[in-house]
Amino acid sequence: MDLFQAIVLGIVQGLTEFLPISSSGHLRIVPAFAGWDDPGTAFTAVIQLGTMAAVVLYFSADLLRIARAWSASLRDPSRRAELDARLGWYLIIGTVPIVIFGFTFQDQIETGARDLYLIGTMLIVLGLVLLLAEKVSKRDRDLSSITRRDAILIGCAQSLALIPGVSRSGATITAGLLLGMDRVAAARFSFLLSVPAVVLSGVYEFRHVVDGSAEGAAGLGPTALATVFAFISGYASIAFLLRFLTTHTTGVFIAYRVALGTAVLALVAAGAIS
Repeated sequence: MDLFQAIVLGIVQGLTEFLPISSSGHLRIVPAFAGWDDPGTAFTAVIQLGTMAAVVLYFSADLLRIARAWSASLRDPSRRAELDARLGWYLIIGTVPIVIFGFTFQDQIETGARDLYLIGTMLIVLGLVLLLAEKVSKRDRDLSSITRRDAILIGCAQSLALIPGVSRSGATITAGLLLGMDRVAAARFSFLLSVPAVVLSGVYEFRHVVDGSAEGAAGLGPTALATVFAFISGYASIAFLLRFLTTHTTGVFIAYRVALGTAVLALVAAGAIS
């Protein structure tokens, strides 16, 4: 991987991590369209640390407040009813499913799950499920109404993002909508929930980039550069989506997912990309 490819893939990662269109899918599709080698799952996991730095910076006040309230609730059980303390517990609970499924299906994720037929199909399927969620959701719940059950179900939805093409934010926002949350509340919890899962994944995979053992390993230089650009574009993506969802539906992302998934399937079937 040269530095130009690293910059492009870093920008792609940052722009697509928080939009419900699948960053891991795009990091497989863009190189296929450009004729580049697949950067591999380790590269994808590590540069996600750049977008996680962006979400930590953007929500730093929220995360600090949640951490303090959660810590206080350990000493004083009466504080566990407070929203921030509950959010701390819910972020932990919601991360458990993706950790379990990530370790259980690690080999399949790193090999077969990067198949372009699967990615194109999942882009379309999750797009249609998101469309259904938009149609049936009451959207009458804000973040203050979130429950342990919500955290578990949204956490299970997040685990589906282990399959490239699904989208972490797409799956979790869809789950939030199906649970009756409004779009902004679903997106905010989605972003907060992504922090522990992606940090754990990035740290776990970083060793493969360092020793060059990962399939398609890009090396430290390109990986570091891609991570920086992922941070910059990721921060802009968060700010955009939260503003966008206050007055718009996710319809434009649904249309994009279906169109891109259809194009990927057609191009693979025609032998134009592999």
